[in-house]
Amino acid sequence: MWRTHGSRSCQAFLTVSARGNDLCHDAIVLPYTAYLRVYQPITAFSPRDRRYWEGYASSKDRPKRINALAAEQAESLGRTITTPPVVAPTEESRDAYLRRVDERLYVCPWQTRLRCWRSFAEFTADTPTTLVDAYVPDREASRAETGYRQWRDSGAETRPGILTSTWTIPVPWFIPFEHQERCLVLSADTTRTLLYLTRTSQARRRLEHTVAVLRERIGEHAISGSTERLMDWLESVAHPDSLVELDYGGLPHLLSDDHLSTDHSVAEITDAIEALGKGDGGRVVELRERITRRWRSVRALEHAN
Repeated sequence: MWRTHGSRSCQAFLTVSARGNDLCHDAIVLPYTAYLRVYQPITAFSPRDRRYWEGYASSKDRPKRINALAAEQAESLGRTITTPPVVAPTEESRDAYLRRVDERLYVCPWQTRLRCWRSFAEFTADTPTTLVDAYVPDREASRAETGYRQWRDSGAETRPGILTSTWTIPVPWFIPFEHQERCLVLSADTTRTLLYLTRTSQARRRLEHTVAVLRERIGEHAISGSTERLMDWLESVAHPDSLVELDYGGLPHLLSDDHLSTDHSVAEITDAIEALGKGDGGRVVELRERITRRWRSVRALEHAN
């Protein structure tokens, strides 16, 4: 199994530097959002797209891995501060997150337009019309809605290869990974990172194992809808030979070195499932409370002054 924690892959990502600051607001501020990404093998693309992404990977002008999230955020802000604001770009992004594993290229397209369409659809569904109008003019809202409807009607894929979560990470997102796949980089700039990377085949097996343990020990009702949606998402968007990555994104810029160094949520979820399978209810409760406390403290920062 391919591992990153303490490995060449993690070391090659960036050199870890020690810091003494409690918070990282001296760094470029990124949205406090975490990401779950699927990287497709280059062979999964059509010949035309394959040629494009191979050329893109060798380009000196593309956003490099350590700056890609900041570049994506800058592009988003550029659309937001225009008058009127632009809900979604007129063309799909031709940028992507890239990885090379065992000399093989893996690509996770940004899919900015599709993700913007979906986010705006969720926003309008959850927000009173008068408030929507206050943020986005009718003409721009209509343009976005029409574009997304035409995309859906064409039969094109409507599920992006990137999921996002703001201010917290859903518990099911930890299940596909193991502690050994952890990569932590502590620094004072945009390279500050905590992420996990694994093969999608491994991720699916871990999800299936967790569901089986929950079903056997607690019952069908214990399997959350979010876990089922995660399994369905991987099944629908991920090539069998793809990679899946959990990236804490902007959250490390909000959290202290100590918090990040002691955040072993993936390992704790793995231990909790193992304890549940053995019938060790006390251990399960202990781990669940530890994870709940950690992420409750992170979510509380959303309302901090």
